[in-house]
Amino acid sequence: MNSKPLLTLAVPLSLVLGLLGVFPAAVALAGETELVTEEGVIAGEMTIDFQTRVLRDATGKLAEGSPAQSAKDIYTFTLDVAKTTEFAGTITRLPRLFSRVLGREMQAAELYYDVTLSVRNPANLAQKVRVGKWVGTVPIDEKGVYNLAGGSEKGSPLRMAIETVGKAEGFTENFAGRLAGKAPEKKGLVPYTFTRVIGGKKINLQIQNSDPMRFDNIVLAAGPAKIYPRTTVNGRLDYDYETGNWLTDGIRFRYSLEGTDVEDVMTGSIKWVEDPNRDQNGKGRYEFNLRFNEDKHQSATSESDVFGGGTSDEEAFFFVDNSVPSLTGTVEYVDTMVSGSEAPASSKITYKLNANKLTKQQIVNFFKLWMICIGPTNDE
Repeated sequence: MNSKPLLTLAVPLSLVLGLLGVFPAAVALAGETELVTEEGVIAGEMTIDFQTRVLRDATGKLAEGSPAQSAKDIYTFTLDVAKTTEFAGTITRLPRLFSRVLGREMQAAELYYDVTLSVRNPANLAQKVRVGKWVGTVPIDEKGVYNLAGGSEKGSPLRMAIETVGKAEGFTENFAGRLAGKAPEKKGLVPYTFTRVIGGKKINLQIQNSDPMRFDNIVLAAGPAKIYPRTTVNGRLDYDYETGNWLTDGIRFRYSLEGTDVEDVMTGSIKWVEDPNRDQNGKGRYEFNLRFNEDKHQSATSESDVFGGGTSDEEAFFFVDNSVPSLTGTVEYVDTMVSGSEAPASSKITYKLNANKLTKQQIVNFFKLWMICIGPTNDE
């Protein structure tokens, strides 16, 4: 881990201590319980270099059609989360490679995280201080299962490594659990029916080729600040191969905050919308419509608001209702395709996600989980 000093003369120690939550308890508690309604709560840029789709094996030693052994997919980003936290760095994905003749594994599949964590001064967002790293290795087995606690022979486990600054004690905490990503092949896809109550009406949406990404007791490590606690995640996020949409009927986040056990249930959809000229300009976007604990919040939207003008059940399923706690907005893509293919060779991505009556814990928990899913959610 980088051991460069955290403080310079330009950054007062009092500022650092304030950002890390060591002001009086009343101030810290206010920050923990405040509801955020604001645009751009997850905002910034990401680029993806899909080397595995461009650099092909030329040695003849690997299975036919394999990427070159040096090829990797590189996700580079600077993203501001909940306004006062910055995640900046790279996530690298290595593919599993096999020998041509005997089919022996020549390279294990894994993700490697190298992300710098910084906090910003709420009174002046231009001021920021580096506080640690999100770093480590996640092995991926032949079935596409990510072992978040696994590490590897060459790399240490995935973790939040927060450094000590002044009176704010540092800590290191590992991630854990298993993520079953999108299937490497489209075998065994099954129909699945999602049910929601929209505008007071119960509607169903059946997906014929549903590929569930499952979260099995995933542990999101605490940090970057201690107001973001260790969180356990269970549930599923399904990919629809026919539309490119993601849907969930319940992802559960469980954590303890100020001695109180909390469970947030996230439901909703992430809709893929292609630009009419995508073949020429490579543009497309995800439209987010994720709700938190919608069963506990009375919607101000009526059935006539949703279904007026001949709206179908399927269109209504993606209806955005800002009267309930939600994460909305877009993640916009500009893709450059592999020659002769519909798969991107590279992507430029802009995050513009908005919060409506969400806590900072809900926002940061979602972001951590989304970064864990960075491979499956960006494949095509």
